[in-house]
Amino acid sequence: MSQSFSEYKGRSVLITGGLGFIGSNLARKLVALGDVEVFIVDALLPGQGGNPHNIHGIEDRVTLHTANMANDWVINHLVGGIDYIFNLAGNVSHLDSMVDPQADLEMNCTAQLKLLEACRSFNPRAKIVFTSTRQVYGEPVYLPVDEQHRIAPLDVNGIHKRAAELYHQLYHRVYGTRTVCLRLTNTYGPRQLLHHNRQGFIAWFIRQAIDGGVIELFGDGKQKRDLVYVYDVVEAILQAGASEAADGKIFNLGGQQPVSLLEIARELIRLTGKGSIKSTPFPPERRLIDIGKLYATYQKLESVLGWRPRMPLREGLAHTIEFYRENRQHYWNPHAHTLPRSEATATGD
Repeated sequence: MSQSFSEYKGRSVLITGGLGFIGSNLARKLVALGDVEVFIVDALLPGQGGNPHNIHGIEDRVTLHTANMANDWVINHLVGGIDYIFNLAGNVSHLDSMVDPQADLEMNCTAQLKLLEACRSFNPRAKIVFTSTRQVYGEPVYLPVDEQHRIAPLDVNGIHKRAAELYHQLYHRVYGTRTVCLRLTNTYGPRQLLHHNRQGFIAWFIRQAIDGGVIELFGDGKQKRDLVYVYDVVEAILQAGASEAADGKIFNLGGQQPVSLLEIARELIRLTGKGSIKSTPFPPERRLIDIGKLYATYQKLESVLGWRPRMPLREGLAHTIEFYRENRQHYWNPHAHTLPRSEATATGD
């Protein structure tokens, strides 16, 4: 990352979902900047991606609260005195949202409202960066999708993420809360959840390739996606937080050139020297919420903040594979989210 991000020097930062994939990489970047007070809140809910190993090596340089931000008294306490809030907590599984829509509502709507209310009441000047999803667009009418594309989510998760965007924009318009929403596409890289395939395809593809397993492609595998390396995503989040020009806006974090799922699978097999590919019919529960071919443009974000993705796909995949090969024991275990009792600093459920 090329920027110094001096705006964060001497400031305090709260990362919700900070033990997760993107949150932990963000925490590491902020710690590396130096002179930044970093607070993390994470409920460590099973299957959501929170993993204590994600902050290995920086544990003594962050303050961790193992708590659920949906609890008023927890979030009311945590937002006081914070300069920047990176609001990354929430369910990201589209499949899970259809199985348990109420749980998705709690994580992606109720918790977001409680955070915004806490800031309105106890810290109205905090800057909030909220991470949403390109899933709000649904099946695209044109490509690449831009921020003017019609909104028509195909699943409960997309609906709730859109509602959360609207909450953030409403609080900006009515109360002057400094908010910005980023619509993420397929983020990949170190520290991602790998022990199930309900949070997107790329992490599961990587695991199958490393294990020499079968990468299953639904349909013909020609659906195109844009992938963004997590370090590029972290840079966009920090730029959005530091810029007043971003306040009140929504931005796509599009990738570089779109690539088909088949091409991605073949590249992973080349990089690992292992694995195979199998075409299989769409399971009914996936077919109903599949968006088909979708990739986004980052033109608006580039014009306002100067951001563009920099990591070439092949290089990013190679770095990711190397990380998981070296840290396999911390990511293959389905109970990797479990925090040892001696390390817990519980302040809620």
